[in-house]
Amino acid sequence: MGAPLGLVPFFLYTGIFLLVPTALVVVKAFLTADNRPTLGNLTALAEPQVRGALTHSLVLSAVTALGGAVLGALLSYAVASSPTDSVLRRVVTSASGVLSQLGGVTLAFAFIATVGFNGFVTVFLQRYGINLAGSTWLYEWNKGLVLVYLYFQIPLMVLVFLPSVDGLRPQWREATETLGGSGWDYWRHVGGPILLPSFLGATLLLFTNAFSAYATAAALISQGSPILPLQIGGAMSSEVVLGQENVGTAMALAMVVVVAVVMAFYALLDRRTSRWLAR
Repeated sequence: MGAPLGLVPFFLYTGIFLLVPTALVVVKAFLTADNRPTLGNLTALAEPQVRGALTHSLVLSAVTALGGAVLGALLSYAVASSPTDSVLRRVVTSASGVLSQLGGVTLAFAFIATVGFNGFVTVFLQRYGINLAGSTWLYEWNKGLVLVYLYFQIPLMVLVFLPSVDGLRPQWREATETLGGSGWDYWRHVGGPILLPSFLGATLLLFTNAFSAYATAAALISQGSPILPLQIGGAMSSEVVLGQENVGTAMALAMVVVVAVVMAFYALLDRRTSRWLAR
């Protein structure tokens, strides 16, 4: 009896902060401002501005997820090659735990203060004839946001993927070499297939992480709403068109659907990875 009672706080927390808001989003997406059933909110998703924001969000999430996954996987392998109690491993894992959670306004301000119009790196380079003050790349979704998102995507990949790399047993490589195989044969037939489900699952997790990010983009981009989270923020605040107050909720529903599909694939890959590492 005690064990089920211990789960009550978890289910209360999940219900209040996850299930109830999701249910409200689903219901309001099919209601007008005066609570009448409608499909008009969903048809508004076909507008060019909304479709463009959704496309930009998907591209931004895919690029930063793939880039963060590749770079994070390489860093994870380098860390896994060091002894378990080494200083390098402890420093990298500790830093990854901090940097993966460093987002929002704090991260945006850090980049603005570093490479913004009056950032200290920008001012320093001006002394040597390199002028970055007139460039707006930091405030563009396909340039600045990519760099900023990679700042927390790579450490997150290290945290998620490192346990899978640690799960590779030295005996598998030794067996490959004993049978006359090379390092390429080991990664092609043993290490690669074992790590692939975990790598793909971690990439999907990074995609979801970038797709749902809002505060960093909101603090960095002040002109327009090039990605879907900013479109939703605008629709929920001052940019609401009369009679279309729930269009923002419909856009949120689109995000929920995308995230649900991605996380379903992630769960399948994570289950397969667990079976491999349990052997």
